[in-house]
Amino acid sequence: MRIIDAIGRINRLKPNAYAIQDKVWWLSTLDGRIKKDIIDTHEGGEDVIFTGYSEDGDIAIDLLVPAPYDILYVYWLEAQIDYANGEYSKYSNSMTMFNE
Repeated sequence: MRIIDAIGRINRLKPNAYAIQDKVWWLSTLDGRIKKDIIDTHEGGEDVIFTGYSEDGDIAIDLLVPAPYDILYVYWLEAQIDYANGEYSKYSNSMTMFNE
C-alpha cells in the first residue's frame, strides 16, 4: 500500500478534517517503529533503509508492510484520528483492530 492509498482509504471510510501532513506524520511514526522494533531485529534488517516520510516528499511510495497485512495502516490512521478527536472508546476499538 502506498501512502496516498492509505490516506485516501481512511478519508473515504472515516471523513475527517486532519491535513495530509498529519496523516503522513502518523504513518511515518508507525513505519519508524516497525523498522526499529521488527525489521532491525531480524537478519538483513540493516538492508532496509527508512528515513521517514515527509509531507513534502513523495506520497506515492510504498509503506513498509506488504499486503495482506497492510490494512494495519488504515486501522492505525483511524486510531490516531479517534485519539486526536478525544474519542477514547472509539480509539480503544480502533487500536484493538490495529493490534489484531
